[in-house]
Amino acid sequence: MQIAPLRLKDACRIKLERITDARGYFMRFYNREIFAAHGLQTVWEQESVSFNKDKNTVRGLHFQFPPFNETKIVRVVKGAIFDVFVDLRKGSETYGEWDAIELSAENDTAVYIPKGFAHGFKTLAENTLVEYKIDALYNAESAGGIRWNDAELAIDWNTENLIMSARDAALPALADFDSPF
Repeated sequence: MQIAPLRLKDACRIKLERITDARGYFMRFYNREIFAAHGLQTVWEQESVSFNKDKNTVRGLHFQFPPFNETKIVRVVKGAIFDVFVDLRKGSETYGEWDAIELSAENDTAVYIPKGFAHGFKTLAENTLVEYKIDALYNAESAGGIRWNDAELAIDWNTENLIMSARDAALPALADFDSPF
């Protein structure tokens, strides 16, 4: 397992390593000692799965308000996603900036997204299955988000025919958001 910083402060790319033989492969998705050595979160409260039947499905950009804010590790078990994260931490040198990484079942990559970030993705394949490790329990009253197509962020989703929930389509713009992070 190799952990490397991404462009946004405290976000990391996790390159997983396959151990292969005639039967297939084995791969570790998380290792407490390696995460601790990199100063990353090592206690996880919840694991979640998101199944998306259609290509070009967008989920996000979501976050949880404090005290339920979340650190996440995200990986794809089946299919592929364009994974996007936005730094919402007021004191961060990368506040209001976004970054993205392609995650797929084939590229053996995960992303570590710290507290104070909004997160979302667009599916690049049908029947995509996304797995999360999360360090806080979900609290529906603390759920929030930023509009996926916010003009200030100018995220290039690279498609026009998106599928999304009415809730996600109505999320506020970054300029209308007073960050508690």
